[in-house]
Amino acid sequence: MTLSWLDWSIIFGTLGITMVVGLWVSKRAGRNSDSFFLGNRHMPWWLLGFSMVATTFAADTPNLVTQIVRTQGISGNWIWWCFLLTGMLTTFVYARLWRRLGVATDIEFYERRYSGKPAGFLRGFRAVYLGLFFNVMIMANVTLAAVKISSVLFAVEPATVIVVAGLVTVIFSAAGGFVGVLITDFLLFFLAMVGSFLAAYFAVNHPAIGGLDALVAHPLLQGKISFLPDMSDPNQYVPLLLIPLLVQWWSVWYPGSEPGGGGYIAQRMLAAKNENHSVAASAFFNLCHYAIRPWPWIIVALASLIIYPDIASLKAALPDVPANIIADDLAYSAMLAHIPSGALGIVIASLAAAYVSTISTSLNWGASYLVNDVYKRFAAPNATDKQTVLVGRLVTVLLMVLAGLLALKLESAMQAFRLMMSIGAGTGLLFLLRWFWHRINVWSEISAMALSFGISMYFEFGVFSYLAGWQKLVFSVAFTTIGWIVVTLLTPPANSETLHAFDETTKSGRAGLSSGAMATLAATAGIYAALFGIGAVLFGRYLMAGSLLFVFVVAAFATNKLYSRN
Repeated sequence: MTLSWLDWSIIFGTLGITMVVGLWVSKRAGRNSDSFFLGNRHMPWWLLGFSMVATTFAADTPNLVTQIVRTQGISGNWIWWCFLLTGMLTTFVYARLWRRLGVATDIEFYERRYSGKPAGFLRGFRAVYLGLFFNVMIMANVTLAAVKISSVLFAVEPATVIVVAGLVTVIFSAAGGFVGVLITDFLLFFLAMVGSFLAAYFAVNHPAIGGLDALVAHPLLQGKISFLPDMSDPNQYVPLLLIPLLVQWWSVWYPGSEPGGGGYIAQRMLAAKNENHSVAASAFFNLCHYAIRPWPWIIVALASLIIYPDIASLKAALPDVPANIIADDLAYSAMLAHIPSGALGIVIASLAAAYVSTISTSLNWGASYLVNDVYKRFAAPNATDKQTVLVGRLVTVLLMVLAGLLALKLESAMQAFRLMMSIGAGTGLLFLLRWFWHRINVWSEISAMALSFGISMYFEFGVFSYLAGWQKLVFSVAFTTIGWIVVTLLTPPANSETLHAFDETTKSGRAGLSSGAMATLAATAGIYAALFGIGAVLFGRYLMAGSLLFVFVVAAFATNKLYSRN
């Protein structure tokens, strides 16, 4: 595909603005580690909220949603829609607790909640496990999406994409730190939204489709546009709806949807001005993430089923793309080839913005673990601010290099999504209860982590590899949960002084739990109503849309009343 000078101007202008912001705030970011990783804990809710949404705008997310819709229909998205419950529980119960704890990273939690050398070991190990290995997997998956998009649009080699995209992002991240990430996230969010809407607009107006009404009525989409799976077929509703809503949301640790909050979500809550800003940022993120953002991607995915109904048609349309990366998730990139000049530049710039936003967050977040919880904690506890920031910038470069190398080995967005989700299966309940149940101790955490990894790998690659994906998940969750609970009951809790100090700091008693839980349910109902209400409008179901809008308004009012009780 040939891009016009206007397209290239928009793309390079976007990347140029990103670099300028990074260099502009580099001096402020380099003052100390608190500034480099948390912006001195003085960030407003709206900036943090936009940053959370922009981060999860990752270039791989449209590919993932496209693969889900093409293979399982719209209802297949319950595999990640279910995490709204996790997000709202984080908002109304855990956001305040994280802000009160006042740690530099959520990994520091371990030495605040548990005691002795095992707590220190867990902190260091978890920092390397998440900040290095798991984080590199996330970034490799996002980089794979950039490779696929570029292979379709520019016919360039994967290694070239990785070097160019990685170089721009790592320079910006190393220079600007956390504040640079927040500022560019705010700007890039709007560009990403405009780009996704343009992609959807040109997809439905493709000559082979002829508008939104024609898209919805097309015979190839029958069975694909329902919000719920076929409730008469247990092979549909059990894995697509029941397992996500009954098991997955509370039991699985997944980046951005950690039960009890964690990762870059916790990083932003820790950077908030106060508790209320922390709560508001999380609430805003969940509203945008689940209700507003998905529909342009879903529309493009549905349109792609008409233009490219199967893998063979994708291969025929993309003869220059390496065969090993052609899968259903590539259909989103293929649809971009039908966008006219000018608009195409905006769409590509929006995808570049999504890439930079996600990778820069992962680099800063991962480096915060390796610097604060490994380097400063174990290697150089007396390191100066200048040394700490320098190490943070060097680690940022290392993480980008490793992610680029791993991206060359992955094949599809769903492959990495399922792998990351399976590794965290069974640990979620522990993360929800550890703030309140004093019996949970460092050995609970260690056993949960070890069991989750070992059991999930056994079911994935062992003698039971023939089981369906949802069956593997249920067994992994059951055995892991039972295992860490048994370990908890057989081992002593942390010492009383540690527990008392933790409770005094977080005020994590049961007061406010009931109203927080009720606010969670009300907010969840409201956001689901908004999600499906927007879909009903798009599909011309106006009576349903009006009813769901009413539910949303009532739920929003109820949520506000319940939250004000805390």
